[in-house]
Amino acid sequence: MKITLTGSIGNITKPLAEILVAKGHEVKVISSNADRAEEIKSLGAIPLIGNVSDTKFLTNAFTGADAIYTMVPSDFAAPKFREYIKGIGENYAAAIKDSGVKKVVNLSSVGADLPDGTGPIAGLHDVENIFETLNGVDVKHLRAGYFYINFLANIDMVKHANILGSNFGADAKLVLVHPRNIAAAAAEVLESDFTGKTIQYVASDDESTPADVAKALGNAVGKPELPWIEFSDEDAFNGMVGAGLPEEIAKNYVEMGDAIRSKKLFVDYYKNRPVLGSIKLEDFARDFAAAYHS
Repeated sequence: MKITLTGSIGNITKPLAEILVAKGHEVKVISSNADRAEEIKSLGAIPLIGNVSDTKFLTNAFTGADAIYTMVPSDFAAPKFREYIKGIGENYAAAIKDSGVKKVVNLSSVGADLPDGTGPIAGLHDVENIFETLNGVDVKHLRAGYFYINFLANIDMVKHANILGSNFGADAKLVLVHPRNIAAAAAEVLESDFTGKTIQYVASDDESTPADVAKALGNAVGKPELPWIEFSDEDAFNGMVGAGLPEEIAKNYVEMGDAIRSKKLFVDYYKNRPVLGSIKLEDFARDFAAAYHS
């Protein structure tokens, strides 16, 4: 197959490209960074250097592909985060129409069934709806859980404050996923003859709580009593801004945390639980420890 991937050599796209190349597919990888071209080539893939805000570039990149994988890259400089995410979805949809691509695997998120109140995930809700308007195009939305690797951003908190925490409690429900499990799921779908507009949830662990996360990561770094602390929305916001996040992004992540706290984020997931991926919390804890001690 000829398959074009967005996402440069990020946490999902890199292992996805490796899987597809190993299976003999012709893989093209879109990146906005020309410095990534050589690493993309080293994977056995073809680099396509350009920006996902450029629909003409995207159309050329998608043309001739049997299938494509789409994801919205983060842009923390976006003044209105949801509108940015929706705008990239509109760019993708226009390029899909103009290129004639008929098979699309789109990275979405748990909670994308909800129209608002979910922070950045609301933008992915918009993208799903935009893709629903693509006539004659088969689309599989991969609704992924909360990335394990998000906890890597809390290493300084663990080191210096001896806590883990967010604006949801220690007993909250979490649906966790490793990017490599998302890559494996995406590869499987890209190779399949999927039809219609459908949803597939992707998760690695859906039984752990934040307290479990704190225990696993604490044990891994030699802090077995590491607690999970629930912050107020205000404290969570101020902490993120103090750590360097723009206010718009911090506001969105606080809203996502509130959706976890209110238990609404994962309701549809538990009605449609998938087969879980192979990488569990204890496996990620070893990666966390390696990053913590590096």
